[in-house]
Amino acid sequence: MKRLFLILLLLACPLYAVAMTVDDVVITTLVSDRAPVDRVEIYPAQQGKLYCFTLIEGATTETSIDHVWLYQGREMARVSLPVRSAKWRTYSSKKMIPEGKGEWEVRVVDSAGNELARGKFLVD
Repeated sequence: MKRLFLILLLLACPLYAVAMTVDDVVITTLVSDRAPVDRVEIYPAQQGKLYCFTLIEGATTETSIDHVWLYQGREMARVSLPVRSAKWRTYSSKKMIPEGKGEWEVRVVDSAGNELARGKFLVD
């Protein structure tokens, strides 16, 4: 009977479940002291680098997220980032080029591929 109860408990509460949320997604020109220095909504069409800063909360085990950089709906880069505590700050970067005018977004997805959040910006 105890064995059956343990099996049912494990099925109801899987050990791999991670209940995390994204509290903030910021597209920025720089991350300093583990924080974004500005928020970019429109970026001039020039050579440069943008960062996607993400604040994660609620991870119950060590896991990872991906930053998926999309240009006009097409995936341009995917960066896997570790999440090592219940409150975690992380970021990825992407070099911008003048030919990259248009709509961009960064999707934040968990290790199972579920979208947690997204940040959008325009290169003009």
